Amino acid sequence: MARPKKPHVATLNEVRILREGDTAIIEYLDPSIATTHLRIGAEIAALTDQQILNLFNDSIAARERLAASYRHVAVEIPPGRPQVRYFDRGDQWVPRGDVLRCIVHDGGPNNQAIIEIDDRDFSIEEFGRMLTTFAGWGMRACFVPGDEIEKQPEIAFREPDDQDNGLSSA
Repeated sequence: MARPKKPHVATLNEVRILREGDTAIIEYLDPSIATTHLRIGAEIAALTDQQILNLFNDSIAARERLAASYRHVAVEIPPGRPQVRYFDRGDQWVPRGDVLRCIVHDGGPNNQAIIEIDDRDFSIEEFGRMLTTFAGWGMRACFVPGDEIEKQPEIAFREPDDQDNGLSSA
């Protein structure tokens, strides 16, 4: 299933605007574009569809301006400091930074992976839920020997040789 396209600045003939309480639902006529729920507040009752669309388009334009000026610097928690914390309201563990140093173990239910972070084991489900903190972002997983997770590895861009991964062509 393809991920919906991000909403873009639109005209009234490209969207359908519905109201649900203090929220406007901006639904593109093109079903491949994500629907947006825009919380406006009580003043929504006095706004025309065009005024709602103007607010929405302003928010899209502001997002695009921010994205154009944004330079991401991934934050890595220093070794010895907690990389994850428990988020009570979400009833889940969340990363404290943008980089997770972890060890992959086997031996979970049905031989599923167990992910060790800060001497704590996370099931594949718990780890997956932790990753939803970054929904919409990309991720690069770089596998290194277990005793080198605090080192930045050299990365080579090329096709791997079968022996790079311990695979044989036999």
